[in-house]
Amino acid sequence: MKPAPFEYVRVARIGEAIEALARREGDARCLAGGQSLVPLLNMRLMRPSALVDLNGVAELDGIAPRGDGIRVGALVRYAALERSAIVAERLPLVARALPFVGDRQIRNRGTLGGALCHADPAGEMALAAVTLGARLRVAGPTGVRDIAASEFFQGSYATALGPADVLVEVLWPDHAESAAVVIEHARRHGDFAVVSVAAVGRRGRDGAWERVSLGLGGVADRPLLAESASALLSGTRLDPEVARAAAAAAAAQVDPASDVRASADYRRHLLPIYVERALAALRAGAEGGS
Repeated sequence: MKPAPFEYVRVARIGEAIEALARREGDARCLAGGQSLVPLLNMRLMRPSALVDLNGVAELDGIAPRGDGIRVGALVRYAALERSAIVAERLPLVARALPFVGDRQIRNRGTLGGALCHADPAGEMALAAVTLGARLRVAGPTGVRDIAASEFFQGSYATALGPADVLVEVLWPDHAESAAVVIEHARRHGDFAVVSVAAVGRRGRDGAWERVSLGLGGVADRPLLAESASALLSGTRLDPEVARAAAAAAAAQVDPASDVRASADYRRHLLPIYVERALAALRAGAEGGS
């Protein structure tokens, strides 16, 4: 199929994008990498009256340190994240999530902002943002505001963005001194995750873990921070019995749905297994010096 007719609007500044979206009162969509949007248009699951092309907005690009975090523009492509020494050194959880995103062709064109605004409950970038407590900067008709990742995602493919809002950048907490793990179960490599788990934490000199965060993807209508499970892990050595308790706590938090990839029961079965695997990998990686 081919998309329904739409107006194409190319902009060069954030303000121009906001004005173009506002004029169409919620009947326009932003175009970045197009890896999720274009298939929806072609299948006519989405029929906006206009597409506002953001690719000419230089303000939306770039990766740079800012305060105690790393600023990543919404237009930064996955491929740029993969090549970035800053990401590799200071955002290890993001670096470990990137290989799970689609295939190389998708990563060459897809953008960080496009992925976050698409708000796929199984999306790797959304999972990383929630796990790390990233903040998303949004510009709109009333000005600029920062939104915590946990509040940005409001449901399956739903976000806190207003009809004329533009995601500008993401501020990721620097976690260079932390160990990080991302694992997921998919029907084949590059497919949408059935279940995904992200874990990040810092191992102290005494062997106890600090600031452990456990994120869950594909098991609710949005990525989740497993707060109860994370609290159980902090201050421990991530021993198997502790990992089992955390896996049980994480499983009690989720409400998975059934779809063409897996049933809700299968997701419930997989989740504690993958939580324990992620925590074992986190501990092993720290002990091995990686």
